[in-house]
Amino acid sequence: MTGAAFAAAATSGLGLRPEDAVAATLDSGQSRFMEEATRLAIESVEKGWGGPFGAVIVKNGEIIGRGQNRVLLTGCPVYHAEVTAIIDASARLNPKALLGSEYGAGTMLQMIPRPPGSPDLVPERAQMLKGAEIYINGAPCPMCMSAIYWSRIDHLYFAASLTDTNKIGFDDAFQYEDFKRPWADRKAIKVTPNFERDIGLKAYKAWMNKKDRHPY
Repeated sequence: MTGAAFAAAATSGLGLRPEDAVAATLDSGQSRFMEEATRLAIESVEKGWGGPFGAVIVKNGEIIGRGQNRVLLTGCPVYHAEVTAIIDASARLNPKALLGSEYGAGTMLQMIPRPPGSPDLVPERAQMLKGAEIYINGAPCPMCMSAIYWSRIDHLYFAASLTDTNKIGFDDAFQYEDFKRPWADRKAIKVTPNFERDIGLKAYKAWMNKKDRHPY
């Protein structure tokens, strides 16, 4: 299975069998990125900061962001490795002096055209982390997978599968499965959709009425 196939499996929520991991290998240069992600994960475990998860974001062959799970250190349930790596990369790439000035040409908010063949509905969006890759020692949970999408990262590499992760007590696979169910059939949380929809749509109208809105 190729690295691209691994990424596709993650986005579809499929847990990969441990034996599937044997066929997907990185070259020596890329392996150092997975080794660094794993080092961060082990450090998090040894220091009692959080679960065994680490991530690095790479662009042009250089690490631009590092993250590790720090849920136990902060008490914050969303302090996952992928999210913190994205925050770290963003802090490095966005000069504060440029932010807020016409949405910062030269920052991640700089607009770029949608790629050829893209199903995107708008002609331009903020570039975010377009052109970057992320390496994670384990398959991302749905929250982190969504963060990767929002970041517009080009390629996801992960080592341990959702099945591997489930075996150590982190049931990310169940969340992927729950997301496939209709709102009323979700198992983990009660959902009331379209509650006071007209009120909520006022904010959407404000966005659409903003002539200089900045898609991201």
